[in-house]
Amino acid sequence: MKVVSNASPLVSLSRIGKLELLHKLYSEIYIPDAVWQEVVLDGAGQPGAGEVGTVQWIKKQAVQNVQLVQALRQNLDAGEAEAIVLALEVKADLLVMDERLGRETARHLGVRFTGVVGALVEARQKEYIQAIAPLLDALRYSASFRISDQLYNHVLKNQGEI
Repeated sequence: MKVVSNASPLVSLSRIGKLELLHKLYSEIYIPDAVWQEVVLDGAGQPGAGEVGTVQWIKKQAVQNVQLVQALRQNLDAGEAEAIVLALEVKADLLVMDERLGRETARHLGVRFTGVVGALVEARQKEYIQAIAPLLDALRYSASFRISDQLYNHVLKNQGEI
C-alpha cells in the first residue's frame, strides 16, 4: 500500500508518542520535500523532527509536477500542496491529511484520504491500540489537535467506548 502524509499527522502523533502506529498500519510513508522541510528542518527540536528524520520507513520523495504545486499553493501551504501532488504522482492508495481545505482539494482530484482520527480508528479495529479515547484526549490536550465534540463523541460511540 502506498501512503503519503502531510506534516500535521506526523507531528500530532509524535506529540502523543504514537508515530509508530503509521508504520504498523501502512508499512511505509512517503513525504514530499516541503513536509520534510517543515517537520525535520524547520521543526528541529520539536516533536516529530527527530523521529521523522531518522526512521527508515518514512521516505522523502520530490514532486515532479511543480506547476500543479504552484497552482495548489494559491489555497494551500507548501506541505499540503506537495503532499497532494506526490499522492497523485506515486498513485498513492491513501493520503494522510487533516486540514479541511487540503482534504477538499484531494477529494476534488480523486485522492483517497484519511486523517489522524481515521488512522486511530483503523488502529483500534486492527487491535494495535486498546482504546481511542485516551489518545483523542492526548491529541486534544497535549498536542493542541482540534477535534469537535460531535466528532469526538461519534468516534467513541462507534467504537463502543461510550
